[in-house]
Amino acid sequence: MTLTDGHTFDGESLSYIAHLIDNKDIGIWEYHNQSKELKWSKGFYNMLGYSPGEIECSNNYFFDHLLYYQDKDAFIKATYSPKHDGPRVAHIRLLTKNQGYQWFESTTHRRDTGNGNVMYGFLTNINAIKLAQAKSAESELQALEIGRIAKIGLWEIDSRSMELKFSPEVYDIFELSNHIKLSVPEAIEFFLPQYRPLLEDAVNQALTLCKPYDIEVEFRTAKNNIIWVKCRAVPVLDEHGRCIILRGTFQDIDNIKRRGLTLQSSINLLDDQNKRLQNFAYIVSHNLRSHAGNLKFMVDLFEESDLQEDRTEIFQHIKTISQSLSSTMSHLEEIVRMQAEVSKGTKLVEFQKIYDNVTLALQNNIEASHAEIHVNFNEAPAINYVPAYLESILQNFLTNAIKYKHPNRHPVIHIATYKSGNNIYLVFDDNGLGIDLDRYGDQLFGMYKTFHQNSDSKGIGLFMTRNQIEALGGTINVESTVNVGTKFTVKLV
Repeated sequence: MTLTDGHTFDGESLSYIAHLIDNKDIGIWEYHNQSKELKWSKGFYNMLGYSPGEIECSNNYFFDHLLYYQDKDAFIKATYSPKHDGPRVAHIRLLTKNQGYQWFESTTHRRDTGNGNVMYGFLTNINAIKLAQAKSAESELQALEIGRIAKIGLWEIDSRSMELKFSPEVYDIFELSNHIKLSVPEAIEFFLPQYRPLLEDAVNQALTLCKPYDIEVEFRTAKNNIIWVKCRAVPVLDEHGRCIILRGTFQDIDNIKRRGLTLQSSINLLDDQNKRLQNFAYIVSHNLRSHAGNLKFMVDLFEESDLQEDRTEIFQHIKTISQSLSSTMSHLEEIVRMQAEVSKGTKLVEFQKIYDNVTLALQNNIEASHAEIHVNFNEAPAINYVPAYLESILQNFLTNAIKYKHPNRHPVIHIATYKSGNNIYLVFDDNGLGIDLDRYGDQLFGMYKTFHQNSDSKGIGLFMTRNQIEALGGTINVESTVNVGTKFTVKLV
């Protein structure tokens, strides 16, 4: 049986197959190597949107007008390769009449006939499959790119075998170049010790009680870098409600976390400073009103009194009030001056030189109290700081240590500096009266707050010291025991 008009095939079986599948979105082609004759089935034409005879059925037309140029090598390799071990498959793009290039799968077979070698094949439209694969690949690529940018990876634990699997992004966060297999306990060892019990408990509860978790913890990478990470997990349940897989994400959030911690620290510092400024403003306002009221009252008495003796006494009160008012104004001026000093900037100053200036100014006090002072600036001999601030801080600590010395012993004072990471610390330790922190701890750095009966206590020194330290981003910590002594630890920068 022979088909004609360029879309028929020799051989009764092949012709019969072509007739059966012409309307099934499958095309058949046949090529005789000896005669160079090419034939396409009616289904072949239909798949491309043509009618038989509408386009030329030839090798030249197929390669020059139908086959996408980038797919020629793949088609030739699958079709004309001298070796063949059964059917050869090629995925190619062909130009359709109305829908542009579409993807097809070409499966090639060979058979020997009395008239020479014949190749024939089947053509199937796989465009929808290819587009779905491309979309899936694009989504996967986007997911990988998002994971890379967001520094987030995937992991899972098989609840039966306890096998732990990581995505490449997780290995990147671990800084493990060779993707070695880790057990769950080995992976947990990468977290800082204080967080390991929390993580172990979260994993156990997720596996046994099917409880998801979302925690932020510190983590030490294989290259010894300490970073903040976010660990999330959701149990995958079987039909009985048991966890069969624990699946989650692992994200490097170090930059975000540290910025957040710094911001929160700044907010807390600003809030604290604002409260103290409000307190300062209230105290100054109260004192000024008090001084002004007392002064007006005394002036009125002075004007109403006719006796010289009364006037002399009233005038002495006026002088006392005036001196107190002057002192309050000086404290206000000092606060303003502190801000002006910050605006001038910092410079490199040596602790020893500042200490020498302070002890020279306080030499009489030191000698009179028989104070024994030990200094050690070897670990951190210099710092970028406002010189006036550093001198004021040392002077206030040293003055207080002498002023509030224990009556039964000479003052012994230890002053030292050290460096930890990028921070420089100043430690000031004395054996004086000490402070009851349980009773006065929250008032220690308040303005006009005094905790001993010394007549010359004004309650301004520690207030000023704390403001100077915090104005440059530092912190101050105090440890004290009554009748034992006090230790101030100052993070200067």
